[in-house]
Order: sequence, then C-alpha cells, then structure tokens
Amino acid sequence: MKSNSFSERGIDRSWTLCRGCHNIVVATDYCPRCHTQVNPRRPYSLQYAWALLVTAVIMIFPANFYPITQVTNQGVTGYDTIFSGIISLVESEMVGIAIIVFIASILVPVMKIVGLSIILVAITLKLRLSRRWLMIFYHVIEFIGRWSMLDLFVIGIVASLINMGQLLDAKPAPAATFFAMVILFTQLAAKSIDTRLLWDLEYHHEQ
Repeated sequence: MKSNSFSERGIDRSWTLCRGCHNIVVATDYCPRCHTQVNPRRPYSLQYAWALLVTAVIMIFPANFYPITQVTNQGVTGYDTIFSGIISLVESEMVGIAIIVFIASILVPVMKIVGLSIILVAITLKLRLSRRWLMIFYHVIEFIGRWSMLDLFVIGIVASLINMGQLLDAKPAPAATFFAMVILFTQLAAKSIDTRLLWDLEYHHEQ
C-alpha cells in the first residue's frame, strides 16, 4: 500500500523535468520548448558517481604519501607530506594553522569519501536507511566541499610569503596535484548523484 507522502509523485503521472529549460514535460522524450532529450532520472548517474569516487579513493593514497611541499633553505632541500607538515606546524607552535590543514587535508576528504560511499551503497543495495538523513548528509558534503581547497590555498600563501630566492624557497610538490584531483573527483561524484533515486527506493519500500 502506498504511503500518502509518495502518492503524488510526478514520475507516476509521466511528468519529467527538462534539465535544459526546467519545463515540465508530460509523456514525451523531448522537451517541446527547447528540444532537449528528457529522462525520468539522470542516465547512468550511479555508474558515473561510482567511477569518480573510486578514482578519488585511488588518488588519496599518493596525495597523503607523496610530499606536498618542497622547501629549500640555504641550498638544503626538504620535503613534507601532509602529515609531517602538520607535525612541523605543531612543533613550530602554529597550532591554529595545523588544525586548518588537518581539517582541510585529511578530515574533509575522508568524510566526503565515506559519506558518498554510504549514499551510493544505500542506493545500489537498496538499503533501508533513512532517506531524509541521507539527504541531510548529502547537503553537508556539498557544503564542506567548497572548503576542500583551503589546504592548497594555505600552501600557496605560505610559499609566496617565505619565498626569498636562493636563501629560502618553497613550492608545491607532486602530492598537491593528487590532492587537487581528490577534491575534483569527489565534487564531481557528488554532482553526478541523482538524489531522486534515494526517494524512489523509499517509495518502493512503502509499497
């Protein structure tokens, strides 16, 4: 038996939202206004999201194990990974910056990957999890995603401030590229998820 909250779904009335002009299309494959092909749900949404998320998971390992900064001090070159850089900041009594780097470089990417994985697994395996809480989780992931590049901005600012030519020179190392790729792919994965699939599952569970 259908729950009252799901009895008036547009898809049950053959209503489809055109992603080109946001026109409501009824029982047709193409929007009569802008001639964009319309689909009840975004095609291959789960496949794209999974592929992008798996890529982000692969990229997170070199992002954390390769050096992210290169510092040359009086001809001596040293390298720091994300973790060793945080430790160096704490030892230099810059705890505030260390906390920012930890949150932006380690906590946020891991939270996004775990959160997206839970959402995708719930949709793929049709788990009976609260869709409302999953949507809240999804919006949190989208919100914190805009701060994900904060660590790279910190590196860029610090490098520009301490760059003194041959005496002292700081620049990003290879891990910075991998870290940027992690952020990019997690953002794309989040954008690829058609969240209406969550509510489709809850609707079917209410049958």
